[in-house]
Amino acid sequence: MLVNFNKMLMNAKRGKYAVPHLNINNLEWTKYILEKCNELEVPVILGVSEGAAKYMGGFNAITGMVKGLMQDLNITIPVCLHVDHGSSKETCIKAIDAGFTSVMIDASRHELEENIKITKEVVEYAHERGVSVEAEVGHIGGTEDNITSSATNATLEDCLTLYENTGIDSLAPALGSVHGFYKGEPNLDFETMKTINENLPIPLVLHGGTGIPDDKIKKAISCGISKININTDLQSVWSKAVRKFLDENKDVYDPRKIIGSGEQAIKTRIEEIVTLFGTKR
Repeated sequence: MLVNFNKMLMNAKRGKYAVPHLNINNLEWTKYILEKCNELEVPVILGVSEGAAKYMGGFNAITGMVKGLMQDLNITIPVCLHVDHGSSKETCIKAIDAGFTSVMIDASRHELEENIKITKEVVEYAHERGVSVEAEVGHIGGTEDNITSSATNATLEDCLTLYENTGIDSLAPALGSVHGFYKGEPNLDFETMKTINENLPIPLVLHGGTGIPDDKIKKAISCGISKININTDLQSVWSKAVRKFLDENKDVYDPRKIIGSGEQAIKTRIEEIVTLFGTKR
């Protein structure tokens, strides 16, 4: 059964660990994540960007795929199906109507007043249907779905204003992380992160988890991060494994063998991530 992220993230906030948000890109990706997290007995948030949704056929196709896999694989852990960086109210509504249990409305490109207006409308629609909502304040830079943007850090005042005027369930404050690979050392504002956590009752989210050194991930969790988004990391280990397989097996043309050659790399990396995050059931 799919669930929203409220219980799993509040448990993480109280327990001082993080729940992995792992983006999915196809059926195989989803299957590997579900199997490994079920084996490890930890909750997981399956993230779906708008680009990935389009690639996989749409929100209805994804919901059907995830529900079918959960049933056929006997998945018993809490699983949340989440829109990652929904760019509009319309996108979020479409996903909710298709059966997604959580959405991120990313109106951070707008001025705070407009961000609040859009986010509040999504919250009202989602909460009536038992769906959790994540929002962003400031702007997390880097590359997402081949779109490059610059970062703008969040402030405590803006975080409080957004939360108090919308009723969101979690918040992604931009504090120095970026999407994709880092160019240089990640520069996270841990002091502001800790202050925001101490003043907000809802869980905080860290986007751009790929490439952040383990010690900084642990520090972010200690400063109140309860959900960490991972995408590029899994794409990287998968692609390296597949390239190696193709180099060593030039006559193989079966797509199942080619795609599947990256399975163990993904699963190994997921176990490392879960261990690093300290994730609990």
